[in-house]
Amino acid sequence: MQTIEKLNSFHLILASESPRRRNLLTQLGLNFEVCALNIDESYPLELTAEEIPLYVCLNKSLAFPDKDITPNTIVITADTIVWIDDFVLGKPDGEADAKAMLRCLSGKKHEVITGVCLRSEKQTARFWVNTGVWFKPLTGEEIDYYVENFKPFDKAGAYAIQEWIGFIGINRIEGSYFNVVGLPVQRLYTELLDFCEKEKLG
Repeated sequence: MQTIEKLNSFHLILASESPRRRNLLTQLGLNFEVCALNIDESYPLELTAEEIPLYVCLNKSLAFPDKDITPNTIVITADTIVWIDDFVLGKPDGEADAKAMLRCLSGKKHEVITGVCLRSEKQTARFWVNTGVWFKPLTGEEIDYYVENFKPFDKAGAYAIQEWIGFIGINRIEGSYFNVVGLPVQRLYTELLDFCEKEKLG
């Protein structure tokens, strides 16, 4: 496919430790290198909703060494949060925190927001995608079973939609499913095409 060939003519680097993002980018048909970054993901407390992942994904991108961004290289970074009742749920700090997060999500709608940053020698671009997710009321037994067996400690909001809790607990979503998994690949594909076109024109 000509558009995929166009994207694969660039040296794409996914700067992320997430196996879910790696898998989604692979399924998009792209050739890329993985370069995991371990950085501070804190942010100013006055930021809200999409401002948070947009800030963090840019910081992740800026942590990638400039010397490694050679001509024809595009670095992709991302950050995902769960936003509910004007409050952010990040990654849980252990089992008790994970169960508390799921009790907070039980029977309610929340937003999954991913910020993505694309950076090259010539330009930087950011965008965000928001998906509404509704959980049915979860029982204590369901929450305990999921956390104790699936240990979702590396996931924002303490859950993965593609795991057991998503099968039995999520009764509706509005927006991109893949965004909830961890990377809004349809929007990323569109943004990459536009970014690459500007790269060549620049």
